[in-house]
Amino acid sequence: MLQQKKFTEQIRSHALQLGFDACGFAEAQHLPYEARRLEEWLKQNRNGTMDWMGNYFEKRVDPTLLVPGSKTVVSVLASYYHPSHEQQIGEKNEPLIAKYAQGRDYHKVLKKKLKKLFNFSKELLGGLEGRIFVDSAPVLDKVWAKRAGLGWIGKNSNLLNKDIGSFVFIGEMIIDAELSYDSPVTDHCGSCTRCLDACPTDAIYEPYRVDATKCISYLTIELKEEIDKQYQTEIENWVYGCDICQDVCPWNSKSITAQFEDLHPREYVVERDLDFWENLTPHQYDKTFEGSAIRRAKYDKFKSNVEIVSGNISN
Repeated sequence: MLQQKKFTEQIRSHALQLGFDACGFAEAQHLPYEARRLEEWLKQNRNGTMDWMGNYFEKRVDPTLLVPGSKTVVSVLASYYHPSHEQQIGEKNEPLIAKYAQGRDYHKVLKKKLKKLFNFSKELLGGLEGRIFVDSAPVLDKVWAKRAGLGWIGKNSNLLNKDIGSFVFIGEMIIDAELSYDSPVTDHCGSCTRCLDACPTDAIYEPYRVDATKCISYLTIELKEEIDKQYQTEIENWVYGCDICQDVCPWNSKSITAQFEDLHPREYVVERDLDFWENLTPHQYDKTFEGSAIRRAKYDKFKSNVEIVSGNISN
């Protein structure tokens, strides 16, 4: 037991040395409560066109099926916040891109660091089997971060951490080593309803429950067809993603600057006016968003968003 605790703290310490802002440990096991909630959400078609969220259901709610022999889920957090983001809050005359997408593609940044953490852990433990994940497989990342004591899932469905807020990326190592496990923290949302009150599309239809089909992030990224007329005005000036429910959250007053510089906003992405986006060519799109998560929305989708935002700004 003492040896397990020692190894656990050494892995946690190395994660922080690599630049992660937090690291926690949870026992890999089936998630019956989350399975029921996910099944109900899917049956209500709250996932919209994101059919992939129903794929590999059993593996999604049980990491021991996803990674056979696994015993531990190691979760890490990496802030993507930058002080320059404050200048963008409430901006009504320029198109906005969600904070998480303003820097380099987070999948690439976190995976590179997680590989280093995995190799360190493997050497430390004298052998290790497992896999690393960054929002790229059927893993309930927020649930595992919560179970690892890295925060609680707020009323807007985002992970909230008392020390660093919610502008964070989550990554995991699911491994076959048994380590010491952290305890979940309590919910600190209290009676606050700022995120529910601020959402222009009422996507947060009740505390802790989000209808993706109404969420601006879904409408501007995942939805491949034209955005319904009733929501076009309500997406305001968001051409990619949305931060409204996080911007109003009191816990984000404690946001800390991203340690990974690759996650900092790229000037040539955020310092563009409406005229540039309106006249964006496919070549400029590829060049501007090279190595960016924004490429998830193809050129035609992005341009369609720009057209809608242009109309909203004009009005």
